Amino acid sequence: MTSSAPSSRPFTLSDFDFELPPELIAQHPAAERSGSRLLDGSSPAVVDRIFRELPGLLRADDLLVFNDTKVIKARIFGEKATGGKLELLIERVLPGHQVVAHMKVSKKPLPGGKMFMMGGAQNGGFDATLLGRWPDENGQLFHLQLSDEPHALMEKHGHVPLPPYITHTDTEEDAQRYQTVFARTPGAVAAPTAALHFDEALLAALDAQGVQRASVTLHVGAGTFQPVKTENITEHTMHSEWYEVPEATQQAIAECKARGGQVVAVGTTTVRTLESWAQFGQASGDTQIFITPGFEFQVVDRLITNFHLPKSTLMMLVSAFAGYEHIMGLYRHAIAQKYRFFSYGDAMLLSRAS
Repeated sequence: MTSSAPSSRPFTLSDFDFELPPELIAQHPAAERSGSRLLDGSSPAVVDRIFRELPGLLRADDLLVFNDTKVIKARIFGEKATGGKLELLIERVLPGHQVVAHMKVSKKPLPGGKMFMMGGAQNGGFDATLLGRWPDENGQLFHLQLSDEPHALMEKHGHVPLPPYITHTDTEEDAQRYQTVFARTPGAVAAPTAALHFDEALLAALDAQGVQRASVTLHVGAGTFQPVKTENITEHTMHSEWYEVPEATQQAIAECKARGGQVVAVGTTTVRTLESWAQFGQASGDTQIFITPGFEFQVVDRLITNFHLPKSTLMMLVSAFAGYEHIMGLYRHAIAQKYRFFSYGDAMLLSRAS
């Protein structure tokens, strides 16, 4: 599924660039999830807040929609039969102990080639046999047959797939904090990071205020970090991710709209899920929706999101949602005030531009 809409002017990749001091890229999470900063950009008067203040910014009629995907320990190391080192990043689990993965290796093995992950099945690890490319013979991903159940193997042998801009190797802290407190459905190789700021105390405060909650699932893929390589952004092809909007969530959204509440998406993955459902009429499936300025939103009224990479598709999405000039102004403010950026960074609250 793809989507684009005419914008008020032709935006180019350079429009979404900005200078970010490297020291603002958060390498570790805040001491407390809800203790991170929140840039309230939901009105013209920009306010610096703490994330735990969120309940005071929402109404009892509102509906928070979360992505309940669970990050899997998808990064696994091994070697080819020749002894050459390799790394797999498992992107998707298929039936029959099969997976789809990215592969880092000096020379790609041929179909039928066997790889010995973490020493191989004979040495406490497991074996992987290359079946071919994915989704077709020209695909960038690899289709593999594993020697045992993939989720169990990843849990035992895998590493947390931290984003490329986080420079340390994964630790036990990452296993806990690069995961939402309500993660339920295994399948993501990147966290829905806006939801990392919610802890049990904050969820209880929202419940006490009468703010409703619902969930969708979108298994965030490694393609979320894929750079846009064309100055003409309409030439960019989005990666594909699997999503689901349960019937209970569809009903909750309808009830929220009927009572005059606002649908508040927690994270860009939730936005992509809800707007894919609205635009294409499918409650589950794969989406390649590409949201750029000019896109007509049908479901989401407000958005909680972290700060995104320069020239990324997510910068384009938030600019489409809240207005390009407003977003660029918020980013200038955030940099001047030394907000923390990216996955382990701070958050912002946005309202949909009228």
